[in-house]
Amino acid sequence: MEQVRIGVLGAARIAPMAMMTPAKQVPEVIVQAVAARDPERARAFAAKHGIPKTHVSYDAMLADPEIDAIYNPLPNSLHCHWTLRALEAGKHVLCEKPFTSNAAEAEQVADAAGSSGKVVMEAFHYRYHPLAHRMIEIIDGGELGRIEHVETWMCVPLILPGDIRYRLELAGGAMMDVGSYTTHMLRTFGREEPEVTRAVARLSSPEVDRWTQAEFRFPSGHTGRTTCSLLSSTLLKMAAHVRGERGELRVFNPVAPQFYHRLTLRTERGKTVERVTRDPTYLFQLRAFAAAVLRGTPTLTPPSDSVANMRVIDAVYRSAGMRPRG
Repeated sequence: MEQVRIGVLGAARIAPMAMMTPAKQVPEVIVQAVAARDPERARAFAAKHGIPKTHVSYDAMLADPEIDAIYNPLPNSLHCHWTLRALEAGKHVLCEKPFTSNAAEAEQVADAAGSSGKVVMEAFHYRYHPLAHRMIEIIDGGELGRIEHVETWMCVPLILPGDIRYRLELAGGAMMDVGSYTTHMLRTFGREEPEVTRAVARLSSPEVDRWTQAEFRFPSGHTGRTTCSLLSSTLLKMAAHVRGERGELRVFNPVAPQFYHRLTLRTERGKTVERVTRDPTYLFQLRAFAAAVLRGTPTLTPPSDSVANMRVIDAVYRSAGMRPRG
């Protein structure tokens, strides 16, 4: 193949930013088709974004021989089912976060992906941006010395009653949405897999968290904390902080640096402030997905990483006195 022909499952709000816009800048990708539960909505979405084909159902999309890969931005509770169905149909999958509803489902998808030989990649777009690479370069380069503490935040205002992120049956909750990012950043910048030591949550309805904070311990002895919210007194905060024995790294907006970001490094040599490219995170993510499908390039967010992330999310829910989703 010279191009990856992608089909979009559902006319989700995230699809234009995550798929349609970056695809215009990635010659190796063509968005070939879209399917939605409402065929009229699919046709309107296709017309607006210049997509050649529509399908009347998700099954029809998966049966299309002109589709090589599926982008799955469906509600959280449907990620596992339709990723498995896509693999059964011989399609590669770029799946929105969170990978599944829980760790058991993530393991099921990971097993299926391994057996299929197809690319399955979780859409943690921030991880593919040069800002994340620069942060890891600083941490691994030893400028901070031994890591002592890692903290991540993602707090956004979502004042939409009835939104899918607040619905338990759709695997909603702050930890499942913005919390999947704080968890992934904690693991990525902590450089090890953490253990949950404590978690507390504030609920919007039974079992559905609108704010969650968790504390962690890493095998090497450093500690961590994550804070995520869809509705709290902290309306907007997206940041990461890594403190070491010889310095500290603070990054404002590591998740969407294309809008604005700032990397501040303090060490024995003084303070420096850096900024990297403001090209969209989704552009780097889509390039990485195409490279994996066309050339076998390893991804940074494979199913094994997704399983590890979902295990931590499940553990946070249990520690906060709730059940994992699903």
